[in-house]
Amino acid sequence: MSPYRLDGETALITGGGTGIGLGIARCFIQAGARVVLAGRRQEELDAAVRELGQKAFRIAMDITNFPETAALGDQAEALVGGPVSILVNNAGIHLKKTATDTTVEDFESVLRTHVLGAHALTASLLPRMIARRHGSVLFIASMASLFGIPKVIAYSAAKSAYLGMIRTLATEVSPQGVRVNGIAPGWITSPMTQAALGQDPARRDRILNRTPMGRLGEAEDVGWAAVYLCSPAAKFLTGAVLPVDGGISIGF
Repeated sequence: MSPYRLDGETALITGGGTGIGLGIARCFIQAGARVVLAGRRQEELDAAVRELGQKAFRIAMDITNFPETAALGDQAEALVGGPVSILVNNAGIHLKKTATDTTVEDFESVLRTHVLGAHALTASLLPRMIARRHGSVLFIASMASLFGIPKVIAYSAAKSAYLGMIRTLATEVSPQGVRVNGIAPGWITSPMTQAALGQDPARRDRILNRTPMGRLGEAEDVGWAAVYLCSPAAKFLTGAVLPVDGGISIGF
């Protein structure tokens, strides 16, 4: 069997109905895994499951409802009839405001979704993975985790927090058979990205000029990196954050 396969694994992906989460789900299924997509929007989840086929399941929930989040692992395992062995913390919200315009409530909302929600879910699933001495936890970070981007102070703080969570969790649980890693995507093609950059060609040019590969990425570019990080091929890799960004984090 190829070491890049995920046969027999079940992945729980938050924010899995669209965008990067859906791209990861597509690649996981091609690699042999089952996926459970969790998110707030029922219609998007239903559409994603119809596309993905019989190995895909969905749970509509709000990750900021912490009692519900803590029970998500139980729901997912009951749905598929087996243990969740991969967790992808991908759910998030974006906020574009200057630091002086960002209110405490704004900041708190972003942190609750990205940081507190991810922690609540991860903490609920880790004991099961540790008991089986088998599991992989993946955090979807951002370029905002690695360098300064204006008007995203709350988002940047939340995604930067992932780096500390990855490193701390890796040191805690890797001796017990659970690996923890992250991906920092660059500019990835999506309807939202296309709408934003289509109205601002100068910004698009700046982004592409700084990206050594000279193009935007696709959701599946992140998805195949996720497959690698969660597969036996990466069995000696933990506490790492992999940029999937066409080189923008080292571009000038």
